[in-house]
Amino acid sequence: MKSDKKTEKKQETEVPETEEVPETEGAEVTEAPAEDTPNAEQLLAEAKAQAEDFRRKWYAVSAEYENYRKRTAHESARRYAEGRADVVSKLFPIADNLARALASCADEGTKKGIGLVVKAFEKILEEEHIAVIDPIGQPFDAQKHEAIMAVDPAEGEESGTVKEVYLKGYEQEGKVLRFAQVVVVK
Repeated sequence: MKSDKKTEKKQETEVPETEEVPETEGAEVTEAPAEDTPNAEQLLAEAKAQAEDFRRKWYAVSAEYENYRKRTAHESARRYAEGRADVVSKLFPIADNLARALASCADEGTKKGIGLVVKAFEKILEEEHIAVIDPIGQPFDAQKHEAIMAVDPAEGEESGTVKEVYLKGYEQEGKVLRFAQVVVVK
């Protein structure tokens, strides 16, 4: 009897394995997705957003690199041009002496030879885009001229104009390499 009681208890506690659920017509049975697990559409949207973000960052970095490359190339070319101008500017005193020698030379052969050297120097200046500042008769400009003397005006001369150039000035693309030393009318 004891064993009968045990089997009875087992039978009472056992649940049938399959229960039939009545089907309703036209109703679909779908499982609601759990809120913790994203569905495929959400994953695709997130992947597209991430891809767009990466693309924007790539464009920004590419543009920044291109600007950096252009800027460094420009700076390098500018430094190179300034270095060349520094070397040429060291030749200005030699050109001044050649001009004085040309002005004071009496021998025609020597004068012709010095003239050829001066022309070669002027050609170098032209190739380097260096222009001579020769302001005779123009108003004094402190940005390009250095006044070394002031003289009384002669008849018909205006005050503040350059009467004489003592040393030629030189400029390269708007940058003064050497100021012209001038005599100014008072």
